[in-house]
Order: sequence, then C-alpha cells, then structure tokens
Amino acid sequence: MKSVLIDSDVLIEISRARNADITSKWELLSRNPSPIICSPVSVAELWQGALPHEHSMLELLFDVLVCIPLDKAVARLAGDYLRQFAKSHRLQLGDALIAATASIHGLQLWTRNRKHYPMKDIEFF
Repeated sequence: MKSVLIDSDVLIEISRARNADITSKWELLSRNPSPIICSPVSVAELWQGALPHEHSMLELLFDVLVCIPLDKAVARLAGDYLRQFAKSHRLQLGDALIAATASIHGLQLWTRNRKHYPMKDIEFF
C-alpha cells in the first residue's frame, strides 16, 4: 500500500473519534508499515481551530504522523493547480498545496472533499 497523505477534514474526524468508518480506516493505516503523512497546511488548519483543551490530543495525533515540508517543487505545482482550477473549482491555496504534496511525493490522498481536488494526477485513498 502506498503512503497516505491525510487531509485536514479527515484529521479533524480522527481527532473527534466519532465516525466509525474513518476510525476503522485509521486503524488499518496504523497497521501498515508505510508512514502516515500530513502537510504543514493541515497542522496550521487544525491548530487554528483548536480549543485549549484539545491541544494535548493534537500533539499526540501529530506525533504519529510524518509532516512533509513544503518546498519549491510543491509550491510551483500548487501554483499551476491554482491557475488551472481557482476560477472553475474555487480551489484554495491550502488545498492546492496539499494536492501538490500528494502528487510530487506519489501519495494517495485521504479526503472527504474530493470535489476540492479536481486534478487528474491525484490518487485517492
């Protein structure tokens, strides 16, 4: 199984542990020897909305993930995606960066919002 990049919406659901389908997929991924990946974009998005009592849980969650840094190749592809899809699909910078990370690093993307990712080169988990 390829490594999986987890989108912010799925990380929120994992942190809440209320969705049985997402929890079972998370457990499946946890047994896989491939690392589970996140983007710095998702770290920022979750921390932005976190309440003080959620901070320790988020620390634990992010401790088990590998956070791939953003680099020039990811940024350039994200810019290409924005040029192609910002008007037609209302693509936002965060989603463009996450999609570019998945594409550049050959990762499957686990998201609940596939409509945010119209790119043909994205493989979903």
